Amino acid sequence: MTTHPEVLWAQRSSATDDAKNIIYLTVNLPDIQESSLVYELTSSSISFKAKTGDAARGIPDKAYEFKLDFYAEVAPELSTKKLTTRSFSVVIRKKDKQEEYWPRLTKERVKNPFLKTDFSKWVDEDEQEGATIPEDDGDDFSGGLGDMGGSMPGGMDFEKMMAQMKESGASGVPAPSDEGDDDDSDDDGPPPLEEAEPSK
Repeated sequence: MTTHPEVLWAQRSSATDDAKNIIYLTVNLPDIQESSLVYELTSSSISFKAKTGDAARGIPDKAYEFKLDFYAEVAPELSTKKLTTRSFSVVIRKKDKQEEYWPRLTKERVKNPFLKTDFSKWVDEDEQEGATIPEDDGDDFSGGLGDMGGSMPGGMDFEKMMAQMKESGASGVPAPSDEGDDDDSDDDGPPPLEEAEPSK
């Protein structure tokens, strides 16, 4: 029995720049068996079929597949793909350059429970001008494929953010002692409040 994998997507649009007129599509599926991967991208659709599992680690085989018809045409020859240990990602070039976003990914207005917005890459249409194209910090197979996408960038960016927070926390280590001083001042604080109460 086959199952739909979780598919994440986001997009950019541009009336002038092909490189910014793209769909990010990520099949969020770890341990894909490369030999089982069957993927086809046409000008109007995408299909994916693969098995996951790793007998050496005791992960049983499981079959996944899906097919989607796109809202509008894409350019398969200008699109790129990448397989990592955590996901299969595709950066799909839209065929027609236009400023407006596609209203949805699929041709039909149907609810696909397995299809979700990739919030790690999503930017609102009116805010995309200043937005940077997400970089893939990579995985075991990282290399120099900067904007290939995948479930990794969000996670890696989150780790960077956490590291930065720790650094700023480290530089702000005196903060707890400052709070301690505040506690002392809080101790000083209540007496004026008590003095204020009788004056009511």
